[in-house]
Amino acid sequence: MGGVDPRRLVPRTDVVLADPRLSDAADRLGRVAVKAAVVAAQDLVRAGVLAPGGVADAAVAALAGPAGGLRPVLNATGVVLHTNLGRAPLSDAAREAVLAAAGNTDVEMDLASGLRAKRGRTALKALHDAVPAAGAVHVVNNGAAALVLAATALAAGREIIVSRGEMVEIGDGFRLPDLLESTGARLREVGTTNRTSVADYEDAIGPASGFILKVHPSNFTISGFTSGATVAELARLDLPVVADIGSGLLSADPLLPDEPDAAGTLKDGADLVIASADKLLGGPQAGLILGDAALVERLRRHPLARALRVDKLTLAALQATLTGPETPVWRALRTDPAALRERTLRVLAELEGNGIPVTLTESVAVVGGGGAPDVRLPSWSLSLPERYASGLRTNATPVVGRVAGGRLLLDLRCVPPERDADVVAAVLAVA
Repeated sequence: MGGVDPRRLVPRTDVVLADPRLSDAADRLGRVAVKAAVVAAQDLVRAGVLAPGGVADAAVAALAGPAGGLRPVLNATGVVLHTNLGRAPLSDAAREAVLAAAGNTDVEMDLASGLRAKRGRTALKALHDAVPAAGAVHVVNNGAAALVLAATALAAGREIIVSRGEMVEIGDGFRLPDLLESTGARLREVGTTNRTSVADYEDAIGPASGFILKVHPSNFTISGFTSGATVAELARLDLPVVADIGSGLLSADPLLPDEPDAAGTLKDGADLVIASADKLLGGPQAGLILGDAALVERLRRHPLARALRVDKLTLAALQATLTGPETPVWRALRTDPAALRERTLRVLAELEGNGIPVTLTESVAVVGGGGAPDVRLPSWSLSLPERYASGLRTNATPVVGRVAGGRLLLDLRCVPPERDADVVAAVLAVA
């Protein structure tokens, strides 16, 4: 470039917009959306992460998603439930169910009688069938909403008894105490950060008590001189126990021995169990409420439940997840490291054959999504120069990897095998 800073060579907006691909995009998506994509690409040039000649290509890639909105991404990070990438990818069955539900559906109608029916009854039945120990079930729009609904319906103006060691931050700066107090409930903290006994809870029970909250700290661990009361122990006290198990296992999984499951927690005596559907269950974002029929009905009929209800697309995806085949999350967690190594070597050979400076490296994958922080999954990754990272993220098919030690690692564990060719094509395009 003759010593000229490439950031001074940013192409003019009108010149980029004249690209036929962007002209077509403007007809489909509107000029405002297309111009915004061009300006964002120009900013990448000014930041030094994109070559001046790549502005039009980057803008076209940014508009590749439906209506220029959310873009499909290949998750090569080695994080199975990556929050920034939407956590659980839906199964093919769930995707087909969402597409089918996009039009008019019988979400609240009994077609046989022509009369109004319980909303989402088939999805709720599927959830109840999956956890028959529950007296009843209900679904809201996420796990935090489920906890808010329980706190509002059962403890507004009253006390929620909770261990100090379970006052967690749930992500993006949101903290459990703030969430619960926003409902009008008061928190009665018991025990200490590392040790809380059954007697601590028992001593706190009084006329103002609403329920005992047991929170599984799924995104961190405390080791050493620690102890806590179990759900089974708390269930013997004279107060309802609400257990937030977090990651959404419906039944025990030997791969994740430290993750509580809904069926087991109910068997231990919890009155209500709260969980997320878009984590280990592998479904859409939703909050699951399972347990005592009278309490579930009390939550379901509370006015706040209307504001927290899920739409027909979520109900369809949830039902298909519960009744369909193994989910992508299930398969990714159980990927055989030896088979993954062979698969990664095949991709490596194709890249090496095209002159790409790539090597194979042992790596470790994690569950992610605020679940199973102690679980480490032996894995393998393609190791590329770090400079490939930004280009792959902004490619027509975005590929997101993990940068570590000055290298870009691409772990294929969460990439569908049939998309390996897309990974190769993306790397070659960046090169």
